[in-house]
Amino acid sequence: MYGDPALAKLTDRIADGGVVILSGAGLSTESGIPDYRGETGRRRRAEPMTYQTFIGSVAARRRYWARSHLGWRHVARAAPNAGHRAVTELQRRGLISGIITQNVDGLHQAAGAQDVIELHGSLDRVTCLACGRRSSRALLDQRLREANPRWDAQDAAINPDGDAVLADDQVEAFHLVDCRDCGGVLKPDVIFFGENVPRPRVEECYALTERAGTLLILGSSLTVMSGYRFVRHAAEHAVPVAIVNQGSTRGDAHAVLTLDTPLGSTLTALTALTARTSAIDP
Repeated sequence: MYGDPALAKLTDRIADGGVVILSGAGLSTESGIPDYRGETGRRRRAEPMTYQTFIGSVAARRRYWARSHLGWRHVARAAPNAGHRAVTELQRRGLISGIITQNVDGLHQAAGAQDVIELHGSLDRVTCLACGRRSSRALLDQRLREANPRWDAQDAAINPDGDAVLADDQVEAFHLVDCRDCGGVLKPDVIFFGENVPRPRVEECYALTERAGTLLILGSSLTVMSGYRFVRHAAEHAVPVAIVNQGSTRGDAHAVLTLDTPLGSTLTALTALTARTSAIDP
């Protein structure tokens, strides 16, 4: 791996600093969290919850929260992997000027990264659709346990974003809870498919992208416009784009280099190589 010419070129770009990271689900698969479209995603048939379905049906919300109540425990137990730790180390050295993540698992922060923009929100927060109050997922987990003392669903297959596979009778036996303040509908503080990322958050990401020395994509197929737009924005502003992902991506045509390799080992090697570069050329 250390002799890979593409890795050497990426090392030079990282060593120049000013790197903005855009990370996707592929960065977290080595932590045991599956993705929708990468190598793990191709082995399942997960259909993500849409915003319209969630708000339009009590049955849909029951299904979501029952599955998520069980699956979230899997996400909450996940630990940062070598890729997350490498990103944190590069940020510590001052080579990374910003981190945008499409992930909702909080693993960048768990690895010690600072000032992470969570493009799609985070599973560890809950919001009320009526009054807007935010609360912790841990508190909701406690309330749901109290509301379902005899619910005996067992760990099953875990789909992306902490969505567990449950039988219909297990879902139907699950009891929901509402907002403690106003009785409104509770929703995870994440952006569902069909829902828009808040405009100020998007503008912050655009501005960060424009100032980047390199936009580095980590573990994203860029299939969804939510992330792909920043690659297009970088290209429009002559900001070089580099991609490390297992499999091709929608943004490959905009990239100055691509690496189709596992994230953890590649980023670990990149961290070691940039350290050597700094030592040779202080």
